[in-house]
Amino acid sequence: MANAEHSVHGSATTDSRMGAARVALWLVAAVLAIRQTAAVLRQPPGERLTDLETWIGENGVLRLKGSLYDADKFTGTPFAGLVLKPLAHSAEKSLGVAWTFGTLLLVVGIGLVVARALPGPVSRRSTVLATPIAISLLMLSLPVRNSFYLGQTSIIPVLLVLLGCFAVRGERSSGVLIGVGAALQPTVLLFAPLFWFTGRRRAAVTSAGTFALCSGLAWATLPSDSWTYWVHHVAGAGLGASPDGLANQSLHGALLRFGLEGPLEISVYVALAVAVCFVGLRRAVRYAEDGQLLLAVALTGCVAVAVSPTAWQHQLLWVLLAVVGRVGKRASDRMLWPVLIILAMTLPGKMLLPNMVVLYPVRDNVLLTAALAAACAVPFLPRTSPYFRRPVPTRYAIPAPARWSRVPLLPYWRRVISRPNLLLELLVIRVGYSAYSHIRAAATGGVAAAEEHGRQIFDIEQALGIDVEHWINHAVVKAKWAEAFFDFYYTSFHFVVPLTILGVLYARRPADYRWARASLAFATLLALLGFWLYPLAPPRLMPGMDYIDTVHGPQDLANPDYGAMTAVTNQYAAMPSLHFGWSLWCGLVILVLAPKLWMKLLGLLHPLFTVCAIVATANHWVLDAAGGAAVVGAGFGLTYLLAGRRQLRLPGGALPRARADAAAQAETPVAAAPK
Repeated sequence: MANAEHSVHGSATTDSRMGAARVALWLVAAVLAIRQTAAVLRQPPGERLTDLETWIGENGVLRLKGSLYDADKFTGTPFAGLVLKPLAHSAEKSLGVAWTFGTLLLVVGIGLVVARALPGPVSRRSTVLATPIAISLLMLSLPVRNSFYLGQTSIIPVLLVLLGCFAVRGERSSGVLIGVGAALQPTVLLFAPLFWFTGRRRAAVTSAGTFALCSGLAWATLPSDSWTYWVHHVAGAGLGASPDGLANQSLHGALLRFGLEGPLEISVYVALAVAVCFVGLRRAVRYAEDGQLLLAVALTGCVAVAVSPTAWQHQLLWVLLAVVGRVGKRASDRMLWPVLIILAMTLPGKMLLPNMVVLYPVRDNVLLTAALAAACAVPFLPRTSPYFRRPVPTRYAIPAPARWSRVPLLPYWRRVISRPNLLLELLVIRVGYSAYSHIRAAATGGVAAAEEHGRQIFDIEQALGIDVEHWINHAVVKAKWAEAFFDFYYTSFHFVVPLTILGVLYARRPADYRWARASLAFATLLALLGFWLYPLAPPRLMPGMDYIDTVHGPQDLANPDYGAMTAVTNQYAAMPSLHFGWSLWCGLVILVLAPKLWMKLLGLLHPLFTVCAIVATANHWVLDAAGGAAVVGAGFGLTYLLAGRRQLRLPGGALPRARADAAAQAETPVAAAPK
């Protein structure tokens, strides 16, 4: 009886949690939808849905006469122009309100179909949770955001294909929907071979017939535009923006950016397009026969993106659908592919990769690279694989008991004994730092406020008797060797030392890696709050105080110029000092984890030299260093409250502390990941 009551209670608790999760996810989806809609409608009528100018002329008068391609903005097929002109009239009359809400309904429709098309076996609970997750990801994706702002309709072919593959009954109905989608976006016709080679030949024939019928109707109605599109521009190639621009994420656009042109470029493009079609469609057929039709649809869409003469950002929604593929035998690797796709589809390439010349070809073609990888290279698991449903479980450490009963607050936050996926870690660190840099650069409070806060800090330091910045700054300037040393230390070790420590922990102490990384991340987030709430002028930017900027040299404070970093760095993000905060984090981590006394002492030299450098170069006040120490302490404290103690529970407890951490990774009992 007791067991039965416990089972019922556990089931009720699980249902309650699932219900709360479902409500929270739907709330997130609703907030994203409202935000996206409001962002469009807040724009003045002349600045939103700008691509509707194809149909709407001067002073809002609907332009029904003339060619669709006169303004070089419309890139769709003549059939798309024929169908969308009445819709453009509606958009013009309603100032885009109906158009915007119609786009929102299309996105919701795609999310509903995708959630119900996930490869089985999928529980009903998973399907219910998948719907708001899918809608949220769609709202965040670059193609949907572009469609909202530009007034584009490129998501319509995606919805038509999904409906044709998963919603309607009968091959003929499926073929009609695919054919209409191909008439709007010609490379969608690649779904006809997918149908043919998976046994749905009637659907394939109907798709081709519907495409021909719709295109013929447009040719009869708009013969001049049809000639321009199909013959003069060869299926739209060259229409709209420059085909070699970064917005064109197709093989053709990439080859033009690489400097190829003329017959050589066309020959290479055709050869690559044929190879991608062959490999991609073959893989799509294989996954469709395996029961993963949604993945097959996504791969075919990725092929269509790559081989299209022009694939603008609002036409790349197919790539996001590839997130449904499962990659990796280990549970710890399973999230790599979804994270890569989601980041590529939601963030600009500059945030994903460093600003290095050698990486420009990849950075400028991130979406094309993702499409080609999905279509031709990524080894998605078949449903027959034993790892499809049950990957190799992650091994977790058992933490030592905390001093307080309510710690950790997040008991499910468990540290992994094995190393996390390296590529995923590097990507998360890169994106996290990019976000930090953007927020830091945006957290400007004005020069007047920053200088007023600088005077406040100076007054407080005078009251405390710690206003030593001016004396140290001028003393270092007089000793040229000291000035050169501290300038070099200030500009050289800020990133190198923390990254080195993280690298060593990843390689040698994976059980401690996440603990150290989490504390550093919390400290950095708390510092951002300081930058927002308390913009502060460093000593070198305080007028009339006679500080010498040893790093940048003498400056005109009315119009300072600090070199290339001025455009990306907020000069008034001084409180707290992350220069000192990160160095203190390095020193504390080395102090706690280093096995030798001399290593611990050497590690403490880094924060000592850093605090001297930031004061000597007039880049920070002494209290900035105190603020940096405060956020680092809070970072370690938050990690302790949420995840518990750093130490692992050891069997028997007889090993000395010097050998405890090494034994923890080799002998600590582990708990298998939940199924």
